[in-house]
Amino acid sequence: MTMPTEQDRVLIFDTTLRDGEQSPGATMTHEEKLEIAELLDDMGVDIIEAGFPIASEGDFAAVSEIAMRSKEAVICGLARANVKDIDRCWEAVKRAGKPRIHTFIGTSPLHRQIPNLSMDQMADLIHDTVTHARNLCDNVQWSPMDATRTEHDYLCRVVEIAIKAGATTINIPDTVGYTAPRESADLIRMLIERVPGADEVVFATHCHNDLGMATANALAAVEAGARQVESTINGLGERAGNTALEEVVMALKVRNDIMPYQTGVDTSKIMNISRRVAQVSGFPVQFNKAIVGKNAFAHESGIHQDGMLKNPQNFEIMRPEDVGLAASSLPLGKHSGRAALKAKMTALGYDLADNQLADIFVRFKELADRKKEVFDEDLIALMGAASEAHDRLKVKFLRVICGTEAPQSADLTLTIDGVDQQVTATGDGPVDATFNAVKVLFPHTARLNLYQVHAVTGGTDAQATVTVRMEEDGKIVTGQSSDTDTVVASAKAYVNALNNLIVRREKTKPEAI
Repeated sequence: MTMPTEQDRVLIFDTTLRDGEQSPGATMTHEEKLEIAELLDDMGVDIIEAGFPIASEGDFAAVSEIAMRSKEAVICGLARANVKDIDRCWEAVKRAGKPRIHTFIGTSPLHRQIPNLSMDQMADLIHDTVTHARNLCDNVQWSPMDATRTEHDYLCRVVEIAIKAGATTINIPDTVGYTAPRESADLIRMLIERVPGADEVVFATHCHNDLGMATANALAAVEAGARQVESTINGLGERAGNTALEEVVMALKVRNDIMPYQTGVDTSKIMNISRRVAQVSGFPVQFNKAIVGKNAFAHESGIHQDGMLKNPQNFEIMRPEDVGLAASSLPLGKHSGRAALKAKMTALGYDLADNQLADIFVRFKELADRKKEVFDEDLIALMGAASEAHDRLKVKFLRVICGTEAPQSADLTLTIDGVDQQVTATGDGPVDATFNAVKVLFPHTARLNLYQVHAVTGGTDAQATVTVRMEEDGKIVTGQSSDTDTVVASAKAYVNALNNLIVRREKTKPEAI
C-alpha cells in the first residue's frame, strides 16, 4: 500500500447538477444548469457531473452544452450498466475538452435483487459494460452502488474486474448514508490493500448524509487513501443530501495541519455559488449551516462579541473573506449611487455587466425608497429576483383587504403575454385569496406542495423571501421572490413557479408528427 504523502492532491467532484438536482423540487432549468456549471468550472472544481444523459432530452441537452462550454473541468455523465445508457452518455460528453463516462450498478445483496442477477452474472455485466465505456472514452469511472453494504470479498472481486476492464477511477458510494467514519476509512484501506491494480487508479468516496456523517465519512476516506471526493454545493441531494463541497474544502484548508491535502478550489467563490444554488433550487440554506449559513460568522453573545472585538480569532477559525463573504455588512441607502452599488455587488461576488447593473440599480432604488437601510442580504435577494424580465406572467398590481373575519379578498392584475387581466378573489387569508386570484386568471392543475417564508434581514421593514413548490403531472417546479410586503412576495413567488411550470410544459410536450 502506498501511504499518503504530504500535500497530496484531492480531486473535487461536484454532482450538484446530477445527484443534487435529484432532490424532489430541486429541478433546474437549462439556463440555470449552464450557469451553475460555469460557476463550478470557474471556482476550480476538478470534475463536474453534469447530469444523467439518458434520463430525458433536457438532461442530454444540458450535459451536451455544458461539455461544449467547459474550460478546465472534466465533464462527466452518469450511465447505468447497459450499452444504451453508456452510448447516450458518451454522445453527450464527447465534445468536452476532458470527457468522462461514469457507469454504475448496485452490488449489495439488496441491490443485486433489483436487476435479479446472480453474483457471477453481475460480474460479467460489469466487465462488459466497463469495457464498452473504455472503448469509447479513456476516462471511465465505475461505482458499485451501495458499496458500504456489499460483502467485502465480492466488493474486492468486482472492483478488480472494473480495473482490469479499464476503469480509471473507482468510486465507493455510501448510497444510503449507512457508514461511519472509521468504517469508511477501513473500507478504502481494505480495497487498496487487497485489490490487484489498486495503485493504478484513483479511489473516490461518495457519501450521503442520512446519519449526519457525510463530511466526516468523506474526510476519513481521504485519510485512508481516497483521492477524489464527490460532493454538492450546500450538501444538496436526495433525502438528507450529500457531502457538502464547502465543508470538505474548508476543512482541508483550515485543518491542513492534520489533513495535509490540497484542492484546486478557489474558496473565495464559495458564498456566491452557494447563494445561487439556493436560489435556483429553491432550497434555502439553514441559518446555522457550516461555512455558508447566515449565522456561520454571526456573534450575538456578549462574551463572544467582546472576544471578537479584541481578536476575531477568538471565535472564528476562518476569515469571512476566505469563503467570499464581505467582511463588513455596511448598508447602502437611497442616496447611494451606481458606483457604490457596483462596488458592493463586486464585494459580494457578483460581476455585473452594464445592463445587469442598470437593472439591479433600478430595483435597488425602488427598495431603498421603502427601506431605511439596504443590507447585503437585500442585494442578494434582488439578484435572485432579477430574472423576471422575460416571464410570460407578471404581477402588475395587488391589493388585499384583511379583516378579523374570513374571507379576505385580493384585487390582482396580472400581465399575461403582454396583456393585463384583472380579478378580485377571496380566500381564508390574504395569501390564500391572492393565490386564488392567480388561479382564476391563469387556470392550472398544479398542486401547492410547499409554502415557506423567511425574513432576509431584521426589522419590520425587512424583505421577506417566499419559496413555493408546485407539482403538476409529476413535474415539480419551484418559485421564489422577495419583497418588503410578504403578500406581494408570495404572489411573485407563486407566479414565478407558474412561469417555470410553463417552461417545463414546453420542454416535455409531445413533438408534432
